[in-house]
Amino acid sequence: MKLMHVDASAKRERSNSRALSRYFLERLRAEHVDLEVDYLDVSAEPPPHVDEAFAIATYTASHERTPAMHARLAASDALCARLLAADALVFAMPMYNWSMPSAFKAFVDSITRAGVTYVYAHDGSIVGQLGRRKVLFITSRGADLRAGSPYASMDALTPALRAAFGFLGVAEPTFVDAQPLQFADQEARAEALERARNELSAVAANWARSSAAVGAAARAGTENATLCEE
Repeated sequence: MKLMHVDASAKRERSNSRALSRYFLERLRAEHVDLEVDYLDVSAEPPPHVDEAFAIATYTASHERTPAMHARLAASDALCARLLAADALVFAMPMYNWSMPSAFKAFVDSITRAGVTYVYAHDGSIVGQLGRRKVLFITSRGADLRAGSPYASMDALTPALRAAFGFLGVAEPTFVDAQPLQFADQEARAEALERARNELSAVAANWARSSAAVGAAARAGTENATLCEE
């Protein structure tokens, strides 16, 4: 499985979302998933924010772009290629003031590309190109934004991620949210992290079963092709 792993927390070793994303990859390996990981830390290497040059270049037909336009889109082209090459996507981030870190928003802006990560069908509808991929969002939140919480209505992160990646073809992403982690006592924080780890273990087991099934199908197809050749 080729997996693109993106961290977005401004913290380093003190980051809960980073720790949880590492835990998830450890669980995948423990489930004997053969992983090839493409890692990106958008906090350390943030994509350029959208500017006028990017906005003009991205909506100019490829064959009409100037060398300067191609140069401005080069980093975005490279990110899109990495994304499209992956079988699975793991995005880990904290919630900053109810939504995503600005570095991850820049990443979203950079990978939302007409003709690349989404295309127009003959009827004018939009077809996202990430539909076949497994997608996991691991988030850490200071407050408790679960249903029934006084802060539940303030969660702008989950709908924003669903909308952005739904547009790109991801119909059923998985969310594992560790909450509350800051505005809570030590016991509640420990429970939140343990709950998230348990959920991640279950997701890893599910992905491992799916990966094994895909591998078995691929092997069967190869064997059948060999028999036909003989």
